[in-house]
This record gives sequence, structure tokens and C-alpha cells, in this order.
Amino acid sequence: MAPQETLFDAEPAPPEDRSSPLPGAPLAERLRPTRLDQVIGQSHLLGPGMPLRVAFESGRLHSMILWGPPGVGKTTLARLLAAATRLHLVVMSAVLAGVKDIREAVEQARALRQSGQATLVFVDEVHRFNKAQQDAFLPHVESGLFTFIGATTENPSFEVNSALLSRAAVHVLQPLSEAELQALASRAQSALAAPAMSPAALQRLIGHADGDARRLLNAYECLAELAASPGRDPAQALDEALLEQALGTSLRRYDKGGDAFYDTISALHKSVRGSNPDAALYWLARMLDGGADPRYVARRVIRMASEDIGLADPRGQQLALQAAEVYERLGSPEGELALAQAVVYLAVAPKSNAVYVAWKAAQALVKDSGSLAVPVHLRNAPTGLLKTLGHGSGYRYAHDEAQAYAAGQTYLPERLHGLRLYQPSAQGLEQRIADRLAQWRRMDEAAADQD
Repeated sequence: MAPQETLFDAEPAPPEDRSSPLPGAPLAERLRPTRLDQVIGQSHLLGPGMPLRVAFESGRLHSMILWGPPGVGKTTLARLLAAATRLHLVVMSAVLAGVKDIREAVEQARALRQSGQATLVFVDEVHRFNKAQQDAFLPHVESGLFTFIGATTENPSFEVNSALLSRAAVHVLQPLSEAELQALASRAQSALAAPAMSPAALQRLIGHADGDARRLLNAYECLAELAASPGRDPAQALDEALLEQALGTSLRRYDKGGDAFYDTISALHKSVRGSNPDAALYWLARMLDGGADPRYVARRVIRMASEDIGLADPRGQQLALQAAEVYERLGSPEGELALAQAVVYLAVAPKSNAVYVAWKAAQALVKDSGSLAVPVHLRNAPTGLLKTLGHGSGYRYAHDEAQAYAAGQTYLPERLHGLRLYQPSAQGLEQRIADRLAQWRRMDEAAADQD
């Protein structure tokens, strides 16, 4: 095998990538880094002493999962790692490949091993492979036939088999920062010899990219093409108006089925629970701007009303339900205001999770205690036979009792007498509920003393 060299010496890419990008290739492909020092971002992995930098410089590569949102360099890093370690690179996409392709990659790796050439198998969108397809890699990763790198936008804890995950280090790639995106835009401007951008347009472009390098470069390429159209002064700065034409109706990056989606709804829920209406409105706007279904958001807002406000303010659930109904009648964008109103109301309402906690405790109790018998005095007695058997005997009709409360009457299986699941808080209406429960318990104690 040829001696190892580092990428800082501009080591050429593996055989599959030796040729330059095809004429007319997208700007993102033309600017794809061919050396480590061209990579923008991921300093937590590529900085001095960091895991991937060590792999680059030592030439010793481990199997890994690269987890991060689109456009942050997962594929680029895999190619650069193959070049740095002089491994033969086999690339496959889990969207298109199947078990047959995996077998072919294995046979190719075996043939190359005979000639002393090691192999790196890179699988893009590895979470798209099913369990059987992922399992097909296991014996070959374990035997060292090839080094494995999988790239995924989904949480590998949920989408990658635990057996494969245990044999690969997980490296988390971050969205590019504003400063990193600005540096990338400067590189694109130089590559296309485009006019300068106005500060406002640059900020708008960076916001549109939302941490995604490919998204920024694609938008910038469209912008530069518009700037070069006939009749426009080629020296005129690229401004917001032109950028608006280039972007069209593009939305921010928003992964409706993955971590970005659930992280954002989590932030909304926790902002409401934390009584911060400003943060709640921000996360609501982020979800709707990102393309989340407002009906899904409405369902989650109703859940918040039950889980975090509860009986401290029952009007919260009513308002959440009404907001969902208003949205159904008006649609977007008019109906979104009703959702915003509900979110603000829930954020400023008194909070109690007492019913939520009590319900979870009741579910756990039923699961653990089995089918305890219904006390005889609570049983239904629609027939003479059942009355003869004592069903309903001793039951006291609460409406006939003082204060409509049958003091001393029990309603739980005997084994559970004295059980307290619901513990109302001191917030809002629940303070009055707590006072009423305390009064009834005093009446129960007095009735027990009389017995």
C-alpha cells in the first residue's frame, strides 16, 4: 500500500472522485472541498486534537455514523476521509440501494483486499435501510473487511440498529453558524465573480440557508444568474429585491418528521409550561413558518392545556379547543391568530400538572394491581337475583345526604382504601378544589369516629 499522506498536501481524492465536476454542475458541487483546510464548520470535530482531525492526521480510520441536518458536510467528510487514508471509496445511497448492492460492495472489498487495498463503504441516508439491510453490514464491519461510514439526518438512536450502532462512533455535525455561512457566501462570490451583496440581502440569504451550506450555495447561484440577466447593471449590488426573486416561495429548512420537528414542538411546549408567552409565540411562528401542519400544532396545544394547566384554569382547554375549531373554519393565515391567542393564554395561565400526574399514577396502579373486585355496594343490581346476592346493598345516594356528600362511603377496592392519586396544586381554581377535598375528608373522619 502507498505511504500515507495528509490532506494538507492536497492529496487527490479516491478513484471515484478524481475528475473535476462536470461542466454545468451546481455551484455546491463545484465548491465541494477537496482538502481539509477548505472545510467550513464542524470545528468541534475537525479542530486540533478533535476526533476527525486525529483520524485525518494519523491515517487511522474508525467506523462511524455522521449525524446532522442536510448541507453540513457529511458526504464531503466521508470523501475526504477516504482520500486522507488512501482507502478505496464505495458510495451507495440507501434510497436507491438494496441487499444486492451491499453484496457487491462486500465482494469488491474482498477482491481489493487481495491486492492490499483497503476499502471504505459510505452509505448516505443510512436510516433508510431496513433492519435486514443494516444487519448485512455487521459481520464485515466486525471482521474489518471494510471501514463503514453512515450518514443520516435522523437520530441514530432510533433509526440505526443497536448492533450496528455499537460498532460505530457517532459524530454529531452542527448547522453552520452565521459567520460560517457568511464565509461560504464570500467564497461563492469569488467563484462566480459576482457583485457584492448588500448587508440586508446577505443577512436574508443567511437566514434562508438556516445552517445549510448547500441551500445557501444553490440560492446564491440563482441570485448570481439573475444579476447577470440582460438589462441589469453588472456592477449593481445584489439587494433584497433581487434575492426575493431568486428565493421565490422557498421555506426555511424544516424536517417535518425528524429531530428538528420534535425539538421545536418540545421548545413550544416547554415555553408554555414555563409561562413565557414571548418564547411560546416565537416557537409557534417557527413551526408554522417551517411548514408544520397547523392542525397538528392545534392538537399539541390542546394537550398542553390538559397536561400543564389542567384544573388550575379549565378555560385553557376550552380556548385551545376553540382555537382548533377557528382554524378549521378560517384556515391559514387568518386561523393562525387563534392558535397564537391560545398559546399566549396557556402561557400566562396558572399551571398545574396534578391531573396529569394523577392519571399516570392511576394507569400504573391498574397495571400493577390487576383486576381488583368492585366492592359489593358499588355493583349494579338490575335483577332480583343480583339484589339477593347483595349487589348495591349499603350504597348511599349522595344527593340525599347533607351537602350532597355521603360521608364515610367508600368507592375503591378494599385493598386501596385511603388511596390519594389526585393532589391539587395551590394554583388558580385548584386551590378551591383542594379546600373542598379537605372538607370532605374531615367529614369522612368524623363519620369514621361515629362508627
